[in-house]
Amino acid sequence: MVDIVFYEKPGCINNTQQKKLLANAGHQVECRNLLTEQWTREKLLDYFDGMSVTMWFNTSAPDIKSGAIDPSELSEEAALDLMIIYPLLIRRPLMRVDGEHWVGFETGLVHEWIGLNDITGKEDLGTCQQQSGHGCNVPDKHR
Repeated sequence: MVDIVFYEKPGCINNTQQKKLLANAGHQVECRNLLTEQWTREKLLDYFDGMSVTMWFNTSAPDIKSGAIDPSELSEEAALDLMIIYPLLIRRPLMRVDGEHWVGFETGLVHEWIGLNDITGKEDLGTCQQQSGHGCNVPDKHR
């Protein structure tokens, strides 16, 4: 059992299911609002270090789905600046355990990282189940 700082979009169906999986495994989950956090470049880079810029983004965010923002055309600096202004662009959840930072929620990888209970049938909690364009999660691939 570990203590997890869990940055979420309040009301996100997948984030709710992810938190339940973590709590059911005995982990202590401290929820924080990803959208109201005072992000800095340094804080975000703690999570994104070693990942390509395109993997930093929530591809279900309305500005990405509409094509208004193309992550593949952004520098690291431009991407961070946009995320600080528009945190809905940040891939989620962001999790921190004992100084280790994690991006996204691919159930099998989270199970290997900190342990989960029964994950059967819960493999796809990293993909947004809402198709309304409100910007839930994106498929996960931890670095």
